[in-house]
Amino acid sequence: MSSTAPDQPSPARTPQARAGHALADAVREVEHHVAAAGWDAPVRVFALVRTQAALAAEPGLADQLTPDVLAAARADDWHLTSVEQEGLPAADDLEQLLAALSWPDAVDGVAVTVERVVLPPEAEEALPADPAAALEQLLAHPQRQDVRLAVGALRDGTSWCALRTRAHDTDDAVAQGADLVPGLVAAVRATLD
Repeated sequence: MSSTAPDQPSPARTPQARAGHALADAVREVEHHVAAAGWDAPVRVFALVRTQAALAAEPGLADQLTPDVLAAARADDWHLTSVEQEGLPAADDLEQLLAALSWPDAVDGVAVTVERVVLPPEAEEALPADPAAALEQLLAHPQRQDVRLAVGALRDGTSWCALRTRAHDTDDAVAQGADLVPGLVAAVRATLD
């Protein structure tokens, strides 16, 4: 059994660990919020800000937060509040949208939700080369899975993902991890550069 010396912070209490925990909580909250609205939703983008800093800049925000959120924010300077972004720039696809985003320094991170249709790799390889024909076959394929991805990142590169399938649409069946969707994680991180 090992122990931490009394003068060293516990790894779970380091700023980086607290930031990672806050991000995971924020991504789960965003995914749960979006899931409550149902499926077939557009891409949604959320700025993530440290709640204590947001309250200092905008004291009226306290009236919009529940007592438990205020208590959590007072207890942890890394507690994050998500702010949904409206009026997103027009874009042909998610990659173009993310490439057009930039954030002021007051934004500590960003979360994005998007729905996708996925197939097992062998079924995906059998899709026709023509995009219109491939989309038609994809949507009619018996092995297709509808998924909702929620991906968040902080300025230091920390990331967290949540993945929900339509076939198992319950809060206890949401998969989570730091890098479940590497390409989307990289694109979300790039918005913070």
